[in-house]
Parts: sequence; structure tokens; C-alpha cells
Amino acid sequence: MEAVTLLGYAPNSAAKHLRTLRSGQLLVMVPDISNPFFSLILRGIEETARSEGYAVLLGDTQHDQEREERYALMVRRKEADGLIFLGHRLPESASELIRSSAPGCAPIVNACEYSPHLGIPSVHIDNAAAAHEAMNHLYALGHRRIGIITGPLVSPLSRDRLLGATVAAEAVKAEHDLLVTEGDFTIESGSLAADLLFGSSDPPTAIFCFNDEMAIGVLGAARRRALRVPEDVSIVGFDDVRYAAHTNPPLTTIAQPMQQIGEYAVRLLLDLLSGRPDVPLSVTLPHRLVVRASTSAAA
Repeated sequence: MEAVTLLGYAPNSAAKHLRTLRSGQLLVMVPDISNPFFSLILRGIEETARSEGYAVLLGDTQHDQEREERYALMVRRKEADGLIFLGHRLPESASELIRSSAPGCAPIVNACEYSPHLGIPSVHIDNAAAAHEAMNHLYALGHRRIGIITGPLVSPLSRDRLLGATVAAEAVKAEHDLLVTEGDFTIESGSLAADLLFGSSDPPTAIFCFNDEMAIGVLGAARRRALRVPEDVSIVGFDDVRYAAHTNPPLTTIAQPMQQIGEYAVRLLLDLLSGRPDVPLSVTLPHRLVVRASTSAAA
């Protein structure tokens, strides 16, 4: 030990990983690192991975397929032991790894989204049920003509939420009163979509956005038009990011257990790496409707 101290020796982790065939690293692909929704998920991933002796490599793909493919190749090259991806699209190299691992399971986990056809474990909420609950809140307040700003409909998450919203409308025979427009989960797209909805000949008395950022954009568009929230229009978001409680007025929204999603994703991945035979393909965590001052009874 004196020699170790004198020489400043440190173990060669690269040599260790060559011997064990493990890198000690987990790769996380996030589609948009600037989106505050992902921050608590990443915290849950980081804290759980660290407690289990793993480091986390973070790849911001910016919804770009080429970036997704480059990051996924890191798992094929053993630069990371496993992959957690937070988007909806599985890179081809990851699909190849899944096929080559059959009948076993490849060390790949999806978080937030859920696509049963991918055949990999996923942790998420019931997006259809959550959207259904948000719409029922607005219908209970007497709203009938409701605008919906979806996320990109290529995403199963957005399609599930739209399904839940549509089923809720059909239950009260208000499906023909829905005004649906597509956003991209950014504040700017929420603002643009709101301008379209507010500018229609028969504008909605309430707007349900598929994330909080777009709902913040709607709040801004309402202010520009001197519309009072919630007296003139009620607004509902989705996710309950940390800013949702501090908008003016505070935002009614669906709360997701974001940190727990990250924690469960790591647990699922570590179960796969350990060879556990009964890893579930779907883990559904509870959501919660949080009612704040951005919604009120229809005028």
C-alpha cells in the first residue's frame, strides 16, 4: 500500500472491462435534452445506476435517426452494457441486437413510451387513461367545445393520449366538438396551435395540451389576445414539470412519476443484464390529475 501511495497507482479500468466483458456504463438516449420533462427521469436513472456501481452515458439525439443509430452502435461495440431509450423509435442496430439475442432478451429498455411490437421491457404510465381523465375534468366543468394540441402523432404516446381523449368525448357525445391540431411538444408549437384554435370561427372554451410546454405556449397566446385564463378559456397540460405550478395562473395538468420512471428503467435493465428470466415487458406506473387555477367552469 505504501508503494501504491508513493507511485500514485490507480487500477486500469479498461483492462478490467476487457477481462470482465463489461464496461460498467449504461447508455441513455434522450430525444430532446432541453425538454424539462426529461430532467427528473434522468435524475432517477443517474441515482439508481450510481447506487448499483454504474456510470451513465447520455446521448441527446435531437430526434435525429442518424444520431440514434450512432449511439445504439455503442452497445453493439460493448462500449456500454445496456441501453435505455426515452423516445419511440428503435435504431436498426438495436433491433439487430434484439434479433441476435433471441430467444433471450437484449439489454435494451424503453421508458416513457410503450410499443408492444418492439418486444422489449418498457416503463410508462397509461397515457390513454390519463388523457381520458383530463378530458373528463373539463367535461365535468361544463366545457363542450375543446381544443386538443397533440404531440407528433408518429409517437405511440401521442396516439394513446389522443385515443383516450377521443373516447372521453364519445362517451358524452361531444366527439364532433373536438378541435384537434398537432404540435411538437415545444412552447412555440403550443403558441402557434393556440393561435389557430383561437382564430377559428367557433373557438374552444378549453384546450388540452399533450405536455406542459405546449400549455405554457397556449397561456402566452391567450395573453396576447387578452383572453383571461380560466374565465375565457381553461387550459390543461400534461407531465407536471416543475414550472407548471408557477405559471400565471398555475397549470392544471396530469402528473407523471418522472423520477420513478427513470428508477424503474434502470432496475429493468439491470435485471436483463443479470439474466433474470421473468423481466416484465410492461411496467405501468400511476398518474395523477393535479387541478390548479388554469381550469374553471365554462362560461
